[in-house]
Amino acid sequence: MEAGVWTERMLATLEEGVKGGKWFSLVDKVYAERTLRLAWERVRRNHGSAGVDRQSIEAFAARAERNLAELARDLREGTYRPQSVRRVTIPKPGRPEKRPLGIPTVKDRVVQTALKLVLEPIWEVSFAEQSYGFRPGRGCKDALRRVVELMEGGATWVVEVDLKSYFDSIPHSWLMREVEKRVADGRVLELLEAYLSQKVMEGLEQWEPEAGTPQGAVISPLLANIYLDPLDQAMMEQGYQMVRYADDMVVLCRSREEADMVLELLGEWVGAHGLTLHPEKTRIVDASQRGGFDFLGYHFERGMRWPSERSVKQFRAAIRIKTKRTNGHSLATIVGEVNPIIRGWFEYFKHSQRTTFRGPDGWVRMRLRSILRRRNHGEGRGRGADHQRWPNAYFAKQGLFTMTTAFALASQSR
Repeated sequence: MEAGVWTERMLATLEEGVKGGKWFSLVDKVYAERTLRLAWERVRRNHGSAGVDRQSIEAFAARAERNLAELARDLREGTYRPQSVRRVTIPKPGRPEKRPLGIPTVKDRVVQTALKLVLEPIWEVSFAEQSYGFRPGRGCKDALRRVVELMEGGATWVVEVDLKSYFDSIPHSWLMREVEKRVADGRVLELLEAYLSQKVMEGLEQWEPEAGTPQGAVISPLLANIYLDPLDQAMMEQGYQMVRYADDMVVLCRSREEADMVLELLGEWVGAHGLTLHPEKTRIVDASQRGGFDFLGYHFERGMRWPSERSVKQFRAAIRIKTKRTNGHSLATIVGEVNPIIRGWFEYFKHSQRTTFRGPDGWVRMRLRSILRRRNHGEGRGRGADHQRWPNAYFAKQGLFTMTTAFALASQSR
């Protein structure tokens, strides 16, 4: 929680438990000057595109004091209304389909961030331990470490859970009932309902969603976690080991019988809460055998782990953009552009098997050799004699980050 957003009295109440379990009089914390300033700083750091009003981050910043004062006044007087969300589709790296993304206006992002700053601590004190997604101080690596810990402890029967179109299918009325269990401030509840019913604009078309939380909205991850928290609690009470990152989740069991019971419980809970298990992507696997399962970009199988096929495709898609054969930049410039991609990928997957990085390293060098081959009036991929003309040491001299070398150094350090 941010200092200054929550008062000392509120912090004490958070520790001791609020009377009746519900919080009143929260909206004044949302429109407080310090809260809106903190919210604006976060929105500015995240950059992002303009919404339907076409106001950019730079334009908002040019008159930030006036904009924040207007937002505070509108929230205080109850006249604030969120604008429509601009919808765009963005490519999924390594996949043919595209993902819809909603872009709220900068003003709406500021208010949503302020709302999140005020509401998040109320749920954080009681969110289940096995929930890792979009939570302060937690991330993918924490979830992955827990999976490894459970598997090393003998829980190798895994229930892979896929909620079909989760963010688009959360029932609004049921979600609000969950929120109302903790919040009784009518003005805050009205704000949340206004965001859930925000109209979506794509091109010249406009419509109001009947379910789901708006993808791209700052408040959506928190609302999505709130809706699944009862499932987390139910699994924990039953003694099942679930690891959840937003709507990605696995349950690690010690036997096939336990996995069958978990799948039955999940099906009952999901059906009773207006959601749907994906029939093809929800399954039980024995991770001690060939086949394994994917979770948060990693593939787990027979006590080993390495990047999933999708992760490799995403990596290659990102590198391809920077290494087209028609790229007119110098090799040093191209290497400077691909290095951050390679380093980031290695940093995430550096706990993979030793043989993981030889193939991707060779593939990147092949892309670079293909550029050099074309510049020397050759055709096709870099191959054959190109390996002697431009050996691995040549690219190392150009500063190309090599994952195999980095892995060896990290292993020596460990």
